[in-house]
Amino acid sequence: MRGHSETIAERFERDRAVFLPLPDAPYEACEKVTVRVSSISLVRYRTNDYSVPTEYGHRQVLVKGYVHRVEIVCASVVIARHERSYAREAAIYDPLHYLALLEHKSRALDQAAPLTGWQLPQCFVQLRRLLEARLNKHASREYIQVLRLLETFALEEVTPAIEEALRLNTISFDAVRHLLLCRIERRPPRLDLQNWPHLPAANVRTTQATDYMALLSSAVATPARLETAL
Repeated sequence: MRGHSETIAERFERDRAVFLPLPDAPYEACEKVTVRVSSISLVRYRTNDYSVPTEYGHRQVLVKGYVHRVEIVCASVVIARHERSYAREAAIYDPLHYLALLEHKSRALDQAAPLTGWQLPQCFVQLRRLLEARLNKHASREYIQVLRLLETFALEEVTPAIEEALRLNTISFDAVRHLLLCRIERRPPRLDLQNWPHLPAANVRTTQATDYMALLSSAVATPARLETAL
């Protein structure tokens, strides 16, 4: 370059020798904003609302706004991740954030806005319909317990367990959870169908005292017949 006797490569090596080392933690290319969670488990970031688990209601959290996602952190723990929305006044829900609350308010299952538009495989719908046929008013809570398995396990793991439960006609949360764990642990399921409280019960007549007298009379009559035969 004009006015310099060194080449660009030589000057770069001289500059690099005095560079500061890179920081230990990677740089987070995001905007950080501290906000408070609302009473309905939403945080506001750039005109939009993003959901967090209901247990964090009214708490102070840190929102990290990246180009394509939004992360919400409480006490150094990431409690929610969402795809970033560039709309205005939109509400972005994660249905899993509200299942713990709905388990205690199961009657609100069909009216819960966070679950609107939640697309699940057809086997979930079939399971709920069979639960309602067997458990009536208690079916919603049992179904929510099945949905809460998605808090820990992937949809691709829960779906086959539900399909297997439908095939075996073991319609309950306990059966689905058992089949799910067996698939993950690669062990055969052990379902004692007589112990499931929601299956049709066998009708067994209560034993009467006269039944024992009949057995006693039969036992006395048998030796008499043998003596006659001899």
